[in-house]
Amino acid sequence: MNGIYEVLNPWAEVDPVPFRGLTAPRLTGLAGKKIGLFASSKPISKRILTAFEAQFKKKFPTSETSWWVGEGSWAVLQIDTDKKEKYREWVNGVDAVVAAVGD
Repeated sequence: MNGIYEVLNPWAEVDPVPFRGLTAPRLTGLAGKKIGLFASSKPISKRILTAFEAQFKKKFPTSETSWWVGEGSWAVLQIDTDKKEKYREWVNGVDAVVAAVGD
């Protein structure tokens, strides 16, 4: 052996997706808004959002929150087919979403 090694990358070669900014208009404030709380299926995500919700409601008492709690190991990345319509309704019913992932 001559001491030279070929290093291979295990990742597939893919066409990069060009970056683009968020297109949704920014909220002018949070008072009176309905904020979605998206908890992944990870155990601590609900605790994170529960703590957030308590502080949020103190600061913006006229606002409300609406929860979506993911199920299964891919809850952050995909919504089960049988729940997509309900998820769309949830998303369309809130002004903004705060998501949490936690182990």
